[in-house]
Amino acid sequence: MTGQEIKGDNYSVQYNQETVTIQFQGKLALSGVKDYGPIHDLLYAVVADAPAQMTLDLRQLSFLNSSGISMLSKFVLALRKKEGVQLVVVGSNEMPWQGKSLRNLKKFLPNLKLEIE
Repeated sequence: MTGQEIKGDNYSVQYNQETVTIQFQGKLALSGVKDYGPIHDLLYAVVADAPAQMTLDLRQLSFLNSSGISMLSKFVLALRKKEGVQLVVVGSNEMPWQGKSLRNLKKFLPNLKLEIE
């Protein structure tokens, strides 16, 4: 899979194949599961390539609604069945929602590496 970008009015999600990093930027407040479909599909396509490590960089994501948090949580939960893929989630202390919400992801995937800067 090559690099890919999903853009909306207030957000972008970019995949860098070289670093196996998906970078989220802006405000993600999509309506529900269907609207999050392209992002969901991108996450699972990256995992299908079986990388040793995959990074979700959320440092520039200022808002993620409950549908987005649910989508991320289900993705992290699904990784429990994928042996050999180390998930790294990078967040920012400057985004108030990230501290608590991202820490909850470790409940779904205990070996998740969480970096909040």
